Amino acid sequence: MPRLLLRASAVLMAVSLSACDDAPPAVFTQAEPGEARSGGSATVRKADHNAFSLPSANLAPTRRLDFSVGNSFFRNPWVIAPATTTARDGLGPLFNTNACQNCHIKDGRGHPPAPDANNAVSMLVRLSIPDAPPYAKLIEQIGVVPEPVYGGQLQDMAVPGVVPEGKVRVDYTPVNVRFKDGSVVELRKPTLHITQLGYGPMHPDTRFSARVAPPMIGLGLLEAIADADILQNASKQPDKNGVLGRPNWVWDDAQQKTVLGRFGWKAGQPNLNQQNVHAFSGDMGLTTTLRPFDDCTDAQVACKQAPNGNGEDGEQEVSENILRLVLFYSRNLAVPARRNVNAQQVLAGKSLFYQAGCQSCHTPSFTTSSTAAEPELANQVIRPYSDLLLHDMGEGLADNRTEFKAGGRDWRTPPLWGIGLTQNVSGHTQFLHDGRARNLLEAVLWHGGEAQAAQQQVLSFNAEQRAALLAFLNSL
Repeated sequence: MPRLLLRASAVLMAVSLSACDDAPPAVFTQAEPGEARSGGSATVRKADHNAFSLPSANLAPTRRLDFSVGNSFFRNPWVIAPATTTARDGLGPLFNTNACQNCHIKDGRGHPPAPDANNAVSMLVRLSIPDAPPYAKLIEQIGVVPEPVYGGQLQDMAVPGVVPEGKVRVDYTPVNVRFKDGSVVELRKPTLHITQLGYGPMHPDTRFSARVAPPMIGLGLLEAIADADILQNASKQPDKNGVLGRPNWVWDDAQQKTVLGRFGWKAGQPNLNQQNVHAFSGDMGLTTTLRPFDDCTDAQVACKQAPNGNGEDGEQEVSENILRLVLFYSRNLAVPARRNVNAQQVLAGKSLFYQAGCQSCHTPSFTTSSTAAEPELANQVIRPYSDLLLHDMGEGLADNRTEFKAGGRDWRTPPLWGIGLTQNVSGHTQFLHDGRARNLLEAVLWHGGEAQAAQQQVLSFNAEQRAALLAFLNSL
């Protein structure tokens, strides 16, 4: 038997021997039917730098034109108003970037700024102050109380004549973590610095939350999961390891009511259209019918007085047609197929993933609703490895910033599909909400709170088991 198979067999045996006494171990010896097709019939078979930029495989050729046009508005830069390019003007006055693609690199994952960077680009910083009774209506509708002078998001770029809000820098402190076998991994703990404040000091109790741009793949499929199927995984009582998934309930701008949240690092957005609208507004300073105002506070006079790109007929900077095309594009970015699903090391790693209890939050599969927004996304068996619920991830990952029902230690379980292609697509392997983890093992080791038991299981794995677990994650 080849050496790799012998080693994989040894890992499988180790899973069986070290499993909990009160439950049979999950041992996988072959892939499940259809397991490689993470996005169901919409799955594409691509693993290069364009793996996250393809339309759903089952999208009809007649519908791919809208996808391509939506892609152009997602990829190409917006310009300052007034301009001859009236379809793409209105950038700012305050903004973080001039194109969606700058944050979602190749439709993939952003990263924290390098030490010598002039701006953060694909990482933004949310701002708020503590909740208080006078702000109850504000909290109901936007989930937070924005910082009074700088608003809900720090914008580190501005059009000429307007002062940027500030600059972002991240420093790191090493933190060592030791495995049971004596191996040591050095993690890095981030410290966020906001400098060159353009409008005076911030509120003394300002809360900061650094967040990198997440991948764009499979968002339409996640939107197509029925609310009831997500809520079915929500718990009223924690399981034996303390896992307690909870929904976030957020404001729907169009419906003017509270609904289930599922997008964003804290599940603070209910649907893709609203996610896009808020990104246009906060990240690029672009108005839409749902947010027909620039992101300027009363203290930012020049921002309020700057020219805008609104049409003479009252049309907003991002027209309804452009918004529709970008929504179609973001709904239909396909999930790549998994690789090596039948490799023995990958199957051993999957067994270890289950042994550690990772699937308690990273729910392997759902079936999308028959009433999905796009027919290609309906009735698909998908494997996102997320429950889309909030979990307390411990003090180590806490931003101490609430967002609707999400607490300061809560984060939505991020989908894992496509995670093994991050290097190919985005050119880096920086993970978690603020990009502090430089690889997948570091990301796992930062898990605390409800995931503490899973993290401790991983710390007990030997080098061969750790390699198998990473082989499984990199196959997703």
